[in-house]
Amino acid sequence: MFYTIGEMAKIVNIPATTLRYYDKEGLLPFVERTESGIRMFKEADYEWLCVIDCLKNTGMGIKDIKKFIELAMAGDPTIKERLQMIMRQRESVQEQIKKLQQTLEILDYKVWYYTTADAAGTTSVPRNMTEEDVPQELRGARRSLQIIHARDKKLN
Repeated sequence: MFYTIGEMAKIVNIPATTLRYYDKEGLLPFVERTESGIRMFKEADYEWLCVIDCLKNTGMGIKDIKKFIELAMAGDPTIKERLQMIMRQRESVQEQIKKLQQTLEILDYKVWYYTTADAAGTTSVPRNMTEEDVPQELRGARRSLQIIHARDKKLN
């Protein structure tokens, strides 16, 4: 069964303009066309589009995604190179997750901080609490913020 660009866009939940852009950038060499040039997507193309979306979500650039697709289209002799590309992206995602986890911890601390301040009617209450008064799971974030604040004071 074949799908038009609009139908496939709905299936993968991205705008048809994005698929046209991908095609223009050379990311869709696997998509067949009719004699009049209309793109006709197959069910198997769905997996390709999911991989493109996955790589894009990792922060991989269009140029590198294109290279990955070209390598995949070249077949088995490029397995090692594709594996290396995927491993690099995986490491990048792990770093992003680590940074996001640190960000979430600070946000969790700030939620507690402002909830406590709101209940007390002032920010001086949570600001002046001892470390033991701060919930244990939030102490690391508080220390991180204090280190940054102390460093900034030294620089000014």
